[in-house]
Amino acid sequence: MSDTALLPPEELEARLRAIGAERYHILHPFHHLLHGGRLSKAQVQAWALNRYYYQASIPAKDASLVARLPTPELRREWRRRLVDHDGDGSHPGGVERWLRLTDGLGLDRDYVVSLEGLLPGTRYAVDAYVNFVKYRSVLEAVASSLTEMFSPDIISQRVSGMLRNYDFVSAETLAYFTPRLTQAPQDVAFAMDYVKRVPATRAEQEQVMAALRFKCDLLWAQLDALHFAYVEPALPPPGAYRP
Repeated sequence: MSDTALLPPEELEARLRAIGAERYHILHPFHHLLHGGRLSKAQVQAWALNRYYYQASIPAKDASLVARLPTPELRREWRRRLVDHDGDGSHPGGVERWLRLTDGLGLDRDYVVSLEGLLPGTRYAVDAYVNFVKYRSVLEAVASSLTEMFSPDIISQRVSGMLRNYDFVSAETLAYFTPRLTQAPQDVAFAMDYVKRVPATRAEQEQVMAALRFKCDLLWAQLDALHFAYVEPALPPPGAYRP
């Protein structure tokens, strides 16, 4: 097949899944430490505090995308995702459930929400994702969400490993993750159908793959920052959370 020929949809999906197999942050050394019970409570706190900024920014990036979506079908899909993360006023969404996780780890909620202890690397990576979705094409923005393909595996490892290895977490502490086991596959089914159906050129298919690589890279970069600041050499920058 030439480098300019349109890939069959099944080949595009196979290439997208291969990107995750190579680049998804389930492979990062920090996650091996986290799931394997080899982090201190303070190091787990640092992970949860920094990850909050990513969780809290997902509704912002989705809202920016809703404003650009051209059809009611697409807007309904992304409005559903907003509710998944922000809640509906009576049932908590993912952001509130993540704060319950940081509560359970003993972090002050006001401090977490203030973002005062955030690592610069976390802020830069998450802001890059929000801006990517805001300013790149709708196709690329949708494609960047496809890391959810790989999340059920990391969630199952994370929950089972942390419950097994840390006496300071409980099923209630980790309740954020349970709804994601059903929400994420639903998100992926819609987004995968879209990126397989919409591209009219090989160049657009390459944009889809590049968007997924970008998203994997920024998730990896967040763990790089955590590992450097809190594991080795364990040098948190000025202003960052210090256990």
